Amino acid sequence: MKFRQISASLLALLPLAVVAENLPGAALDAVRIEQLTGAKGKLDAAENVFRVAMPRNDLTVTVAGVKMTPAAGFTSWASFAPAGNQTMVMGDMVLQENQIDPVMSTALENGIEVTALHNHFLWDNPKIMFMHVGGSGEADKLAAGIGKVFAKIKETGGTGRRRHPPADAAKTSLDPMPIESIIGAPAEKTGEVYKVPLGRTTSMGGHSAGKIMGVNTWAVFAGSDDKAIVEGDFAVLEPELQPVLKALRGSGISITTIHNHMAGESPRILFLHYWGTGPVAALAQAIKSARDSQNKG
Repeated sequence: MKFRQISASLLALLPLAVVAENLPGAALDAVRIEQLTGAKGKLDAAENVFRVAMPRNDLTVTVAGVKMTPAAGFTSWASFAPAGNQTMVMGDMVLQENQIDPVMSTALENGIEVTALHNHFLWDNPKIMFMHVGGSGEADKLAAGIGKVFAKIKETGGTGRRRHPPADAAKTSLDPMPIESIIGAPAEKTGEVYKVPLGRTTSMGGHSAGKIMGVNTWAVFAGSDDKAIVEGDFAVLEPELQPVLKALRGSGISITTIHNHMAGESPRILFLHYWGTGPVAALAQAIKSARDSQNKG
């Protein structure tokens, strides 16, 4: 019994990297991960996972009038685990609305995949969104990517909500011809806006489901030729998600949600919602570029 107590005490004094190296199948350098991410972590020996965390101490959030703390679900984190000869990372980033664009772009530009974007709460003030991330590869590259994401969160925190000039979608005067020419599909007038529906198909319970059932990519355009908005939804296969995100962000389009609409479909379809402003031709080109990236996937 004394020997076990002494061994446990000595183990607690060892550097995390040494502990990790002596676990079966381990290939993680915990100290290196902390250095590259700029965040402190903790090793879960049972699962051989090293988790780093960055509490959002800079936020003052209430949910339904209740003042929340970082421990109540407002901590950004990333977990690293050996995966054969590589390392796997998964995590969740706690973001204000104005942080989504820069933080997502930073992730995508540094080898980190963005896998979901959604809310975890109702009645939160300020509004908080949660961006889930993942990836696999060399541990140093993944840790460095997460480090840049954490740094961008710190850099952009507390800047407030983005201001938007007032406009009225009902007062649309744009010419739909450039939209149709660039995207290569008809722009249907729906009320005072123009909508481009682009259907996809999947199967549910052995039955086909397509555009009218809601399995579609679509874009709505409103405004004038020079000052337009585009908003809509991309229906993507899992391998298409990252290329479409990169194409839209590369064109300055904001991603507002990434989630699923169905369960049990085959092939699996993910949906990403987006918003953009600018000249109508540039917005149409952004949608075309994202569609082209699907064809390459």
